[in-house]
Amino acid sequence: MTEGKKVLITGGAGFIGSHLAEKLCSDNDVVVLDNLDTGSRDNLSAIKEDVSFVEGDIRDGEAVKDALREADLVFHCAAQISVERSVENPAETNQINVEGTLRVLDQCRKEDVERFVFVSSSSVYGSGPELPKREDMQPNPESPYAESKIKGEQHCRQFNDLHGLPCVILRCFNVYGSRQQASSPYASVIPRFISAILRDQKPIVFGDGEQTRDFIFVDDVVDALSRAADVKNARGETINIASARPISILGLLEVLGEIFNREIEPEFRDERPGDVRHSVADVSKAKDILGFSPRVELADGLRRTVDHLRALS
Repeated sequence: MTEGKKVLITGGAGFIGSHLAEKLCSDNDVVVLDNLDTGSRDNLSAIKEDVSFVEGDIRDGEAVKDALREADLVFHCAAQISVERSVENPAETNQINVEGTLRVLDQCRKEDVERFVFVSSSSVYGSGPELPKREDMQPNPESPYAESKIKGEQHCRQFNDLHGLPCVILRCFNVYGSRQQASSPYASVIPRFISAILRDQKPIVFGDGEQTRDFIFVDDVVDALSRAADVKNARGETINIASARPISILGLLEVLGEIFNREIEPEFRDERPGDVRHSVADVSKAKDILGFSPRVELADGLRRTVDHLRALS
């Protein structure tokens, strides 16, 4: 476990970043850099006295320089994360996810950072028929978002190999849990479904609902991130972080129906462009290199997420 370090978390007021800040702040000097586009200061309210907050954008060189000063470790969580939004505005996605990542990497090189952990995405694999998805597969990005993550990964490998900046790439699959936005038009499926059910509305299913996803609870992702910062032989590696237990979107609704103790009828709409059909990870590399295995079962994680969103409603 990381201790006694100066840690920068970009996007640290967001969904994953705020949970990571919470885990690390008791034993480290944590700095959060966030432009509050999708993040919120409320996500850090429980630890506001224990972290340093810098409101700024990763595309702003001065903000990045100020936040990174004397940092030992950097977790790069900041990103435009919506496939749909990337289809609508690919230039913005490229500016944030590619140019912003490059700016942070370059400043890390100048600061001689000990390790850079990059949060990538399972979307880079696309909809190829071969399952499960392994890290050695040829990427097949099907959206500007996925393409931007591939380019971010490439920059990490270049800085690792050419400049000696130790980088680790974690390809996270479908992360869910508390603090994940439910109100945004670009919200992920689990908070969208739960929010609709709490309002007695029909959850919207895009396509036929038979598409599968590999969901992983945010606490497990945070565990993987902290391991990636510590494990020596993780340097230069690209590693899937997932549960390796796929479920269909309609199957997800069935589990939520059991939690709410009622049958849930969805509203079907046309499939969205850029969405991947099936997704499940091979996680053997995460086990071998990081010693990582997810601990939270889907039903338990969903109950905790429901409780969180219910408390906010």
